[in-house]
Amino acid sequence: MAAYQRNGARLGWLLIPAERAVEIWEPLADPPAQPRRLDAATVLDADPHFPGVTLDLEQIWAG
Repeated sequence: MAAYQRNGARLGWLLIPAERAVEIWEPLADPPAQPRRLDAATVLDADPHFPGVTLDLEQIWAG
C-alpha cells in the first residue's frame, strides 16, 4: 500500500477475508498516518474521496 500512496493513490482498501476485516489507507500525510482497521465490516463507502462508490463485503466474505 505504501507504493500506491507514494504514487498518489487517494484511497486504498486492503481486504482480509480470513478475519472479515479491512484496512483503510488514506493519502500520504506528514507524518504518515497508520491505516484504520474495520473489523466485521459489511459495507465500504469511499466518500469523500469517491462519492457514490460503495462495496458490499457480504458477497465477498461469502466467497
